[in-house]
Amino acid sequence: MAYKITLVRGDGTGPELTEVTAKVIEATGVKIDWEVMEAGVDIMEKEGTPLPDKTLQSIAKNKIALKGPITTPIGTGFRSVNVAIRKELDLFTCLRPCKSYVGVKSRFSDIDLVVVRENTEDLYAGVEFAERTDEANKIIELSKGKIRPESSISIKSFSEFGCERIVRFAFDYAVKNNRKKVTAVAKANIMKCTDGMFYRVAREVAKDYEGKIEYEERLIDNMCMQLVQKPELYDVIVLPNLYGDILSDLCAGLVGGLGVAPGANLGKDCAVFEAVHGSAPKYKGLNKVNPMALILSGKMMLDYLGEFDAAKRLDKAVAEVVAEKKFVTYDLGGTAGTKEMGQAIIDRIKNS
Repeated sequence: MAYKITLVRGDGTGPELTEVTAKVIEATGVKIDWEVMEAGVDIMEKEGTPLPDKTLQSIAKNKIALKGPITTPIGTGFRSVNVAIRKELDLFTCLRPCKSYVGVKSRFSDIDLVVVRENTEDLYAGVEFAERTDEANKIIELSKGKIRPESSISIKSFSEFGCERIVRFAFDYAVKNNRKKVTAVAKANIMKCTDGMFYRVAREVAKDYEGKIEYEERLIDNMCMQLVQKPELYDVIVLPNLYGDILSDLCAGLVGGLGVAPGANLGKDCAVFEAVHGSAPKYKGLNKVNPMALILSGKMMLDYLGEFDAAKRLDKAVAEVVAEKKFVTYDLGGTAGTKEMGQAIIDRIKNS
């Protein structure tokens, strides 16, 4: 029986990346019935929304999706479609493994980190008030001089519930995947209520895993320095939303950049797999961009489905193609296009 999976094509380079990735996944022999849906700038022009109800309903019904990159306007326009999907489906975990591949240019080697980012709270909840509004003025008044007049305000909020479930996910992931350590990262020396809560809850959760998984804490600024000096000391890293977003890009830089960084957004019974990178609209339709990140997100999806052999063969094929450097895209030092790199990976899978 085939798995019913929503395929969200995205915009910019998204459609060509999802097309190649779907073919690579199918080459493993796993049977998939794709339900193709749209989201992003292109569909907004037709339907007046970047996230049509039918797309969200398809993901909610099928419980699993592979999503191409989607453009997020900076400063103006609609709020992130990616954030909206996570919020609407309560995909509270953003899982981003960062692993070195031979042939990918980087200052580091043998990196094997996993970033576990909380996905639904923090500043990304989008609770903001513009300057001179009644709401902003009321908060300014309550601050008793700590906030300057005529300020715009964003509210950062954590809940014990949100902190507990993301930290527990990190520990459970570590146990399931034979990891050794979980590092909780925040800035509790300054933000004693919100970030202080994150540490307090993490310490309580850690007690349930004593003797199984080591637990430690790092301040976010120190953690950034630690990762570029001695990343080999770290394993699974769990963070609140904003810090997790920033640090996952840093970790991607350790292994060669966003072009090789896969990701997953996971909830209690629903999952959306996507590359960490953006939609790169200037390369739209040019058959130029690296499909590796989305293909590796597909590998994560196969693992999620329990198709471990297929996932292993896909990962091995990617590693071999990248190491050989004969059929890789420009950012990996080659001249191949998106489709050609995808086909080289397919050929490796079929010959494995």
